[in-house]
Amino acid sequence: MTGAQREDLSGRSGLDERFLGVPVPLPGPVESVPTVRLEYTHFSVLLRTDRRLAAVTGVAVDGALLQDLDRSGIDWRLDPRLPADQQTGEDVYARNDLDRGHLVRRADAVWGSTTAEAQQGNRDTFHYTNAAPQAASFNQGETLWLGLETLVLENAATYDRRLVMFTGPVLDDDDPRYRGVQVPLRFFKVVAFLDGGQQGSDPGPLAAAAYLLDQTPQVEDVPGVLAGAQAAGDPPPLGPFRTFGVPVADVASVTGLDLGPLVDADIRPAVGVQAGSAPGAPSGWVRLRTAADVVRSLGR
Repeated sequence: MTGAQREDLSGRSGLDERFLGVPVPLPGPVESVPTVRLEYTHFSVLLRTDRRLAAVTGVAVDGALLQDLDRSGIDWRLDPRLPADQQTGEDVYARNDLDRGHLVRRADAVWGSTTAEAQQGNRDTFHYTNAAPQAASFNQGETLWLGLETLVLENAATYDRRLVMFTGPVLDDDDPRYRGVQVPLRFFKVVAFLDGGQQGSDPGPLAAAAYLLDQTPQVEDVPGVLAGAQAAGDPPPLGPFRTFGVPVADVASVTGLDLGPLVDADIRPAVGVQAGSAPGAPSGWVRLRTAADVVRSLGR
């Protein structure tokens, strides 16, 4: 019997959908696709079993209760509540430059009123259901995925903010197939918060900011991942990597997810980062060039 089979995940409550004091539900797909919802400590995963990857993850982050715990002794593992063939496991990540890219970032779930609660959140993020294949240079890039995650978490910690974050891959039908799994080329993050920043007598209305990141140029450097698509005559990867602030409605459109109240709560029209669009990008997609752009997009 493996460690995954022995693991007891009963009693996990998952994402608190009223964490911000107003309903912010985990998004579901607009069209009928096979999904299963899995609850963990402080977060939930909606897994697309046909793609063996999450359609979306949702995590609540309490900036006032974040703890600094390391990951020593924690290994990636399958979720014992699902058959192994519905998950993307180690065989996809072995002997290549693909990282097991956390969707709910490890540090985002490491909080609580006790160390035991924070440590349980820490461990829970290391289930393969919370990962997606990401080129190492994308996953670890300070100006790419890691950089965005770090800035958002630092914002929560600095201002003792409560955030709800929805993150996932854009599961496109044309994603390249590698070792039996289609590798997503784009990822999204939608951050929900109360516009007053602090949790107090008047914390402000619900607000949201959305981001879209493309790892196509980085995946090109991982042998074999794009080879099948290019051999079939598909166009070559896009140009240099860019990170965009995008309308929440556009994330809903490209992912097929129902983002509910967050579309109307989009804060972008009220902040200074929205002026203009990047050349060749859809209307309203703004290239974020600096850390200040990301912070400004969160209303701070």
